[in-house]
Amino acid sequence: MVRASPLRGEDQCPTRSQVLAIGSFVKLARSRPCSVILPPFLYTLRSRLRAPCAFSVAAAGQAISKSDLNPATLMGTVMDMNGDTVPNATVSLIDLNGAGPSTFKTAENGFFQFSPLRPEIPYQIKIAAEGFAEWTSSTITLQPGQFKIIADVRLRIRTEQTAIQVTYDPVEVATEQFQSLETQRVWGIVPNFYVSYDANAEPLTAKRKFALALRVSVDPVTAAGVALVSGAKQASNSPNFGQGAKGYGDRFGAVAADGFSDIMIGGAILPTLLHQDPRYFYQGRGRTGSRIRHAVLSPFWARYDNGRWGLNYSSLGGDLASSALSNLYYPTSNRGVGLIFGSFAIGTAERVGANLAQEFLFAKFTHRGGHIN
Repeated sequence: MVRASPLRGEDQCPTRSQVLAIGSFVKLARSRPCSVILPPFLYTLRSRLRAPCAFSVAAAGQAISKSDLNPATLMGTVMDMNGDTVPNATVSLIDLNGAGPSTFKTAENGFFQFSPLRPEIPYQIKIAAEGFAEWTSSTITLQPGQFKIIADVRLRIRTEQTAIQVTYDPVEVATEQFQSLETQRVWGIVPNFYVSYDANAEPLTAKRKFALALRVSVDPVTAAGVALVSGAKQASNSPNFGQGAKGYGDRFGAVAADGFSDIMIGGAILPTLLHQDPRYFYQGRGRTGSRIRHAVLSPFWARYDNGRWGLNYSSLGGDLASSALSNLYYPTSNRGVGLIFGSFAIGTAERVGANLAQEFLFAKFTHRGGHIN
């Protein structure tokens, strides 16, 4: 029972606590007119109140009716982007006026509800669930007695951002590329070590330039090729070593010496001194004319170890030096300036033909890392 203080004068308005008490009794009397008996002092108070005081009592009753006795309700269902409900989601109701948040844990049906809520206060909903991105509503202001359903509460899958640090080790890459070179063989048999199918291959170190030249020189297939060429020269009696086993042996030695000096000087010594790459860089794409031009010019135009291109001193110098050295072991009848420049022209022409074969034929039948590309 609410106790109110007696009025101290006939002309005084009631205090605030008295006004609130009167409002409560008035509202109770309206709802239950037959069972509520007003206390005697209220009848006395009613007769003594002036108009302003009566207005205050009525206003107090209206204020209680709108704010405290007409709470609002907020509800909704948490779903994912496929329309399936999301259980165990944490739904937080935030009072933007500064009051502490309220939380609700959804069940299997994803439903949540907050009630009773004070109306005419700005709220905001935040939803968090494992594996989903956080969902935040816009500002919500409820009216007295309003039942508001928040529709289309759909959570998106949370995207994970993973940082991957990729480092480029040119030494490691060069090692892998060199190992790949040593596996390149036409039809899996004929060495094809001096062709790069990677236009941006790492440069060869001096050690690898010599290692590659020696690898080609001592390969059994190279020796078989020397034997075949020596047989062809034996048949044409060139150079003038004569016939028989001795003549064939001399020719075999001369052909082997020509090849060894050419590959060591043009493929290792000069490329190391001049910082040039002795490999043929396969183009493989573009118009036919462009590819032919690339193959024909390669004996004259080479890539340097720094990636730039320039005159191929290594290839030309290797052919010329090898031709000059042949004067030391060829028969006297075959020696001279003609031998030097004739062998140089033949060697350069052979290199052009080999490059054309590399560009249009050998690439189709070359085993690279155990596969034909």
